[in-house]
Amino acid sequence: MFWVFEHDVPDGEPYVYRSMADGCAEMVFHYKNNFFELDAGGQSYHPAVVHAQSSRHRRFLTHGSFGIFGAYLYPSALPQLFGLSSTAFSNQMPAITAVLGNDGEFLQEQVMTAPSNHRRVQIVSRFLIAQLHKRRQDETAAHIAIRHIIQAKGQVNVTALASQICLSTRQFERKFKEFSGFSPKMYTRIIRFQRALAEYGNAARSMTDIAYECGYYDQSHFIHEFKEFSGYHPRQYFSGRPEGIEYREG
Repeated sequence: MFWVFEHDVPDGEPYVYRSMADGCAEMVFHYKNNFFELDAGGQSYHPAVVHAQSSRHRRFLTHGSFGIFGAYLYPSALPQLFGLSSTAFSNQMPAITAVLGNDGEFLQEQVMTAPSNHRRVQIVSRFLIAQLHKRRQDETAAHIAIRHIIQAKGQVNVTALASQICLSTRQFERKFKEFSGFSPKMYTRIIRFQRALAEYGNAARSMTDIAYECGYYDQSHFIHEFKEFSGYHPRQYFSGRPEGIEYREG
């Protein structure tokens, strides 16, 4: 899917955005204003990146209004579309130009200078379809498993899933990591966390209700994993105004 995050910030005022653990990869284009990664000593954040699937959170700073366009992809898109290793790219955020060379430079220029987000969708769609035709490959058991875990919102028994697709647990784990970037256990944890994140703004739900519905066996387990993947205590996230949350309020 495609997404857009535009936010008006008074000129010169700081704005902090926090990315969190995510089982999917993204192509991200900052077409208005630039960000700096706070947790990397203020390192400049390249305006167009491949943000691979991640098990960690990061914080970014900008000053003033901004606009971001993204293409949200399955992690298996990295080897399928670009010939990249999902495992090698986990938790990485390389520049699109570094990953795709001249093709990446041309794509970046087109997206950055496009007159509208509708046009950006057309540009990136055309590029991804062309990449898919270059590297077309049959669906594997790993692709099926990744999609199943996402659709089940992380509430999956890994051993049963391996048996269901007729692989030994060891074979399954090796194949799965090749296309997802993480072990099946870690991947289900990340997807389950993403399910919990989506409850932001649901004032009718208690933290305990959210924990149990998302498959956590107790509140302590929920708090530990939520802090690991987001940097927030869940109470701070669900009951306050955590930094960079405006994209969930649109």
